[in-house]
Amino acid sequence: MYRKIMVPIDLAHIEVIEPALQTVADLAKHYDAEVCYVGITSSTPGSVARTPEEFSQKLEAFAQKRAAVHGQPVSTHTIVSPDPIADLDDDLIEAIDKVGADLVVMPTHPPKHLDVIMPSHGGKVATHTKASVFLVRPGAGE
Repeated sequence: MYRKIMVPIDLAHIEVIEPALQTVADLAKHYDAEVCYVGITSSTPGSVARTPEEFSQKLEAFAQKRAAVHGQPVSTHTIVSPDPIADLDDDLIEAIDKVGADLVVMPTHPPKHLDVIMPSHGGKVATHTKASVFLVRPGAGE
């Protein structure tokens, strides 16, 4: 049913997104799908990498480690943004078409009152793409 699963990755907070990564591994095996790990970085030095090129290398190394976990083909896509936080939703929506994903798996947080003012990234992505979006909450599947 799914051929390519896109997963937004925050290399600075891998432990927080582990439930989503496990979900991706299970879905990739089940559907015999490729997994595309997407990372967004700025053009200036950050906590993960000093340059976009270094960030891309680290994202690729991460993808190869994950391939060993789920055994499915992997690819990566790096987005360089002047303001990764402000541009996140739009960059992810654009990346879905660019990488050809038909499923997006994203970590999310439990609903809060603040969501009325600042909606979740997953909600915005889901309403602006044709791809299916699977949101994984912390503690899911435990």
